[in-house]
Amino acid sequence: MDLALSPEQEEYRNQVREVLSAAPPPEPGQGADREPGLLEVYRTLGARGLLAPDWPKEYGGLGLSPVEKNLLTEELARHGVPVSTHTLAIDIVGLGVLLFGRDDQRQRYLPPLARGEATAAVLFSEPDAGSDLGALQTRAEPDGDGWRLHGRKIYNLKAHLASVGLCAARTTSAGIGVHGITLFLVPLPTPGVLVSPLWSISDERFNQVTLSGVRVTRDDMLGELDDGFYVLSRILGLERTGIEFEGRAHYMRDLLMQHAADVGGLGDPGLVELDARVRASRLLSWRCVENLVRDSPDDVACAVAKWYAGEAARDVALHALDVFGLAGVLAGQPSESAYRDAPGQTLASGSAEMMLGIIASTGLGLPS
Repeated sequence: MDLALSPEQEEYRNQVREVLSAAPPPEPGQGADREPGLLEVYRTLGARGLLAPDWPKEYGGLGLSPVEKNLLTEELARHGVPVSTHTLAIDIVGLGVLLFGRDDQRQRYLPPLARGEATAAVLFSEPDAGSDLGALQTRAEPDGDGWRLHGRKIYNLKAHLASVGLCAARTTSAGIGVHGITLFLVPLPTPGVLVSPLWSISDERFNQVTLSGVRVTRDDMLGELDDGFYVLSRILGLERTGIEFEGRAHYMRDLLMQHAADVGGLGDPGLVELDARVRASRLLSWRCVENLVRDSPDDVACAVAKWYAGEAARDVALHALDVFGLAGVLAGQPSESAYRDAPGQTLASGSAEMMLGIIASTGLGLPS
């Protein structure tokens, strides 16, 4: 695998680094006045056309390749910038609209997302279903030429800031759980949608979204009726490369390496092992990107990369707190924030158990 960048790709990365290097560090904490998403940074990237580089120019992108898109994700994480806003708005909802949306939906949603003027959320997980879409309970009840959505979604990151949510709802009862699901683009906020906080130890705010009869029509439907599981599987399969997790691991590894250099601890066996794992995570993740460039995505390779990089990001964060000691637990320290986020590294973008299940069933042919 060749990790060398073209001169044009190097120039793109340098432009991104210029913006990120000038950004203030994220503030810890939650609340409307302490949102650590650095949304101004996204708007700056968007204003320069850097936020969705692989989208067509007519929708606010640069018409570039998956390489540039993943360079952006990697640089965001390496600079300590929370990547969730970008992942949700560009890599999941925006990608879904780009691939499966109608022309009017692309014109409506994509340019504001690419400019960083709007954000998006995903409304998938539910109290009794978690991330198992087969157990989905949110229902879309027929109402004239549309539907009324009823249900409750949980752990919806950034929903309080989002202008639109991609919602999975059951439109048809079927014997197989993943059948009969449809995706809708639901405006947020709007009557019939209540967004309330789910406070946690994470810096970034999770929410609960209650749908109480909000009306949607075919104009709001993404993809075909009852085909939501396929659409979602396609989107997440392209989004899941492990890049953001290896980037987070790289960020904390660099802080550890600098500390070790200052105190003469570069020979620490634990740090040496973590350094090797971070480097391996990057190779696994960029192999997935290379597959995307070749238009031959590999779900198993991506599951391996996400699982391995997520485990590495968690373990680097845990090791950092051991190394930095009492000073590392002070509020505002990157190690303190990373420690609180550590459990989420093995859950976000597909839990470790889900990734291992894909590896076992699809990759190794073992019975599910």
